[in-house]
Formats: sequence, C-alpha cells, structure tokens
Amino acid sequence: MLYKILFHPNIPKVLVLFLALHHAAPAQQTVTSTYGVPVVVQKSQYETGVEKDSLHRMVELRTIIPGIVYDLRYATKNNFMHRRMYPKNTNSTFLRLPAALALQEIQYELNAKGYGLKIFDAYRPYSVTVSFWELVKDPRYVAEPTKGSGHNRGLAVDCTILNLTDSRELDMGTGFDNFTDSAHHDFTRLPQTVLDNRQLLRALMEKYGFRAFDTEWWHYYWPNDREYQVLDIPFRQLRSK
Repeated sequence: MLYKILFHPNIPKVLVLFLALHHAAPAQQTVTSTYGVPVVVQKSQYETGVEKDSLHRMVELRTIIPGIVYDLRYATKNNFMHRRMYPKNTNSTFLRLPAALALQEIQYELNAKGYGLKIFDAYRPYSVTVSFWELVKDPRYVAEPTKGSGHNRGLAVDCTILNLTDSRELDMGTGFDNFTDSAHHDFTRLPQTVLDNRQLLRALMEKYGFRAFDTEWWHYYWPNDREYQVLDIPFRQLRSK
C-alpha cells in the first residue's frame, strides 16, 4: 500500500518525502562504540534475543538464589574509582540464565558446608567499562573496550564466600579490586588458610562451569558459547517487566 502511495502521480513530492521518512526503518538498537564494539542499548533488542534463545535471559540473582548477599561496590564510593559508577540505590544485579543457574548450584553446595556467596558485581553496563579503562588502561585488571567484557555480556561475576555463622567473609588475602600480584591465583606466598579459602571458591566455581581470571581471585566468567552480546542497558530497565 505504501509503495502505491509513494509512486502515485498525483501525490505531491513533499508529501512523498514525508511519508518515506516516517515509514523508514525503526530506530537503531545496536550502536557501534567509539572503540568499534557493537553494543545493545535498547531493552527491546535484548528481548528479541531472548525470544530467539531463552538462555540469553538476564536473571536477577536474588530471584533464584536464596540467601545470596550483595555488596555492590560500584553503587558506592568504596571502589577503586572512588565514586559511584552505578545509580546510588542500585540493589539488583544480573547474569545470563545458564550462569545464574550454575551460581545457584554453587550456593546450595556452599550452604551445605555452612557458607554462602557474597556478590561484589555481576552485570556491568558497557559505558562503565569504558570509564574504568580510561582511568586504568591495564588489561590485567580492566577489560579493554575494544572487546567488551564478560561483565558487559552478563557472563562474569565478582564474588567471595561468607561464613553463615557470623556473616564474615573468608580471608582471601586481599580485598576486592586489589591490583597487586598478591590477588593473583598463582601468588602462593600467603598463609595456608588463605590458599585453602581461595581454592574452595575456585574449585566450586569451576565445578559448575565458570572459569577463573588469572589476576583476580574474585573474578569468574562463563564461556561466551552462545554469542551473547555486549549490553549497555540500565539496571532499572532490566528490572522492569
């Protein structure tokens, strides 16, 4: 019908132009960042991906993992940037469905031992990764924006273990976001209890399919085996139905 209108001899050319513009392709939903990475910025395109493959769904971790504890550092000033990178009242975090289900199993196994998971970060919008890189520029500790990170794809999680008796973190030798060699997995000049605690976390994470990141004892990532895209969708939009 539109074709017939556009090419009708009695339709003024200015009206033809107006109709053509207003029936153009829908607004672009993937943008290419200044670093050359395709980034999904609209929730509707993410939802289209979920319709094609349900394993692309982003899951809010508390909805399926009973008792999981959040300490979302980038919603506070208690992080290496010394400023809030997420909105102040951010109290949600997400992983893609397979990674979230694996973390659920890890929580169950830890609970049986009297422990539980604490989450420092999981999904991270791409624009935040760009801010990290522009300050640090060290791929040992921050993802290069030219690639996008596991966090941006909803595949990476920063975590530690809590003792359920007193809610204290197990001693891992360093705190979160420690950019020194002592945070590396192959750094062994630490008390045996610390090495044992790190090994407990690593063994469970790898048992259920995560992989360790060499330079950060807290960082684990899920393989990108289903072409998960880089996202820059705000938390509030992912929370909304």
